[in-house]
Amino acid sequence: MLFAFGGARRAVVAQARASSTLKEVLAAQLPAKQAELKALKQEFGSMKIDEVSVDQCLGGARSVKCMLWETSLLDANEGIRFRGHTIPELQEVLPTFKGPASAGEPIPEALTWLLLTGEIPTKAQCDGLTAELHARSALPEHVVSMMNALPKSTHPMTQFALGLQACQTESKFAQAYQDGVHKSTYWEHAYEDIIDVFAKLPEIAALVYRNTYFDGVVKRDRTLDYSGNFCRMLGMDDPGFDELMRLYLVIHSDHEGGNASAHTTHLVGSTLADPYLSYVAGLNSLAGPLHGLANQEVLRWIQELKAKFDAEGKEVNEQTITEFAWDTLKAGKVIPGYGHAVLRQTDPRYTCQREFANKHMPDDPLFKVVDTIYAVMPSILTEHGKTKNPYPNVDSHSGVLLWHYGFTQYNYYTVLFGVSRALGALSQLFWDRALGLPLERPKSVTSAWIRNHFAGSD
Repeated sequence: MLFAFGGARRAVVAQARASSTLKEVLAAQLPAKQAELKALKQEFGSMKIDEVSVDQCLGGARSVKCMLWETSLLDANEGIRFRGHTIPELQEVLPTFKGPASAGEPIPEALTWLLLTGEIPTKAQCDGLTAELHARSALPEHVVSMMNALPKSTHPMTQFALGLQACQTESKFAQAYQDGVHKSTYWEHAYEDIIDVFAKLPEIAALVYRNTYFDGVVKRDRTLDYSGNFCRMLGMDDPGFDELMRLYLVIHSDHEGGNASAHTTHLVGSTLADPYLSYVAGLNSLAGPLHGLANQEVLRWIQELKAKFDAEGKEVNEQTITEFAWDTLKAGKVIPGYGHAVLRQTDPRYTCQREFANKHMPDDPLFKVVDTIYAVMPSILTEHGKTKNPYPNVDSHSGVLLWHYGFTQYNYYTVLFGVSRALGALSQLFWDRALGLPLERPKSVTSAWIRNHFAGSD
């Protein structure tokens, strides 16, 4: 009888947990997470986990292990894990728009729940989060007016960042801090801002797209999920594009904390800047050519390759691609979409996009070019000898997939990246505030200090 009662109680608890809201789940997790961090500092605080070389000091702090990032971890050989799950595992366990994992690509709401809580959500929990995001998505009128007044020639990323910055007037965290709330409650106000930012980003991004390239009219369909509604706001109504955007938003969401946009968001947030201002900084970092612009550079390079050999009446094949690649390298340029600061194998985000293309668009001409490039490029770059990782990264494929569905405005592609990366960067920012992580303040040295430090060390 006692066993039966215990089993019934566990069932009730499990049912209650399955129907909890995202904020309720996070609130329940906080005490244990805070205690865990305190214990970690007490037990290991004085231990060394790495040593910094002068090369790392001069080379952008590459691979220096000095940042806490809970939502994802990047392994040089395995690739990215989101809360311990690989991309194929996410595709197996996360809910989709239609329900079970086998019914399509995971929805961004499901990944958001996982990144924040570390738990796989139910479909009901995802549906509840979808409804909450839709309810919070309206933009203030002054934001819409400002964005409508921007010249069409304004770069899409500039418009995107300006739109989010203008929304900062709605910050609940900034108001709470001004009101003098206790720091133990910072997480609640940060949470409210973070969910608001998640909700508003597709609206801002869609307004940028429609104003820049079309008539400025944004139409919504809130019977759909976060991604599907975003596609309708962009003006896209192809179910295949909906699935692509779900995949795109999930796999671009997080790539541990050291990438520029994530680190910038964390750094600015550590000053207790609100989540709006923190992620605006992340967007400005993402706009840099060495970070978020790579996918459009890949697409441009592939189109230039195809145009050259089409004009010459040559077939685009392994031989002609090899010729074009060596011309690029001998001109002192890089092959866009290949190599990565951390990875030393093919990026799993590339692989899942390749599988999507094989399933949905196997005969697409640009996909065939990408597929052939994949067959020859690693050996070319290995022979060239100046690339630590001769394998493709996520940017090798994403532009070609978007182009296939008629989404051809590649100056806008980084805005899509910006909608996605918020999910990871701001989920970690929630935990920064919940765990009371301090202001980030690394120590710098001068070149003279380096010389003096090692003088006479022989």
